[in-house]
Amino acid sequence: MLIATGVEVLELPMDLFGAPTSVHPTLVWDDEGAVLIDAGFPGQLEQLREAVEDAGVSFNRIRKVVVTHQDIDHIGGIAALLADADDRIEVLAHEADRPYIVGEKRLIKANPERLAQLSKRLSFLPEERRKAVIAAFETTKARVDRTLADGERLPSCGGVVVIHTPGHTPGHICLYLERTKILVAGDALNVSDGLLVGPNPRATDDMPRAIASLGKLARYDVETVVCYHGGPYSGGVNARIAELAAAEPDPGA
Repeated sequence: MLIATGVEVLELPMDLFGAPTSVHPTLVWDDEGAVLIDAGFPGQLEQLREAVEDAGVSFNRIRKVVVTHQDIDHIGGIAALLADADDRIEVLAHEADRPYIVGEKRLIKANPERLAQLSKRLSFLPEERRKAVIAAFETTKARVDRTLADGERLPSCGGVVVIHTPGHTPGHICLYLERTKILVAGDALNVSDGLLVGPNPRATDDMPRAIASLGKLARYDVETVVCYHGGPYSGGVNARIAELAAAEPDPGA
């Protein structure tokens, strides 16, 4: 979905734990090249390529991949993308999530307790398939060429401001596109049943910190927010973010 000149919200359908869903990487481009924000699950390279080409952008124009955080549905497609890219792509992520992304530390959501829970949720799958999914969580990693800091401004595509929003993971970032007043929120925000909501408590490492981080987002003039889970949302965005930031976190929600 084209939401502004040079900004496309991609949709990658998939089956997640037996339920159909989609994830939404964001593609931003100008005459200098294209920037991909997040890269989907392992095995989604061809879906990603098709979505980029359908947006009218050559897949070969991607010059940067910015990772909002370490979760497998955001970094899982990077290795295949880089293998296909002949080293033309630079991968950027926040310094706090870098050790997890490159494999120096185990992904936070791939600890033994969470993997045991995941295995139970996948009990409907054939054993071989279930083991393959668990193995992907344990082995998925990606290259990071450069780390990002809070407040850093990337000159690409009219200016992209890095906003460190820890909580969902330690190095979670959102990205503010200055030219279009679009906020790419990663998993800091979600769209559920047409409503902008906060981070998912069941998938968030530190819920109180994640809610506190939303206060930083309210400082920006946002016309549209793009959520990785749920897609774009417009209309009263700043007021809604301020409301969410002021709410007490409910870890049992």
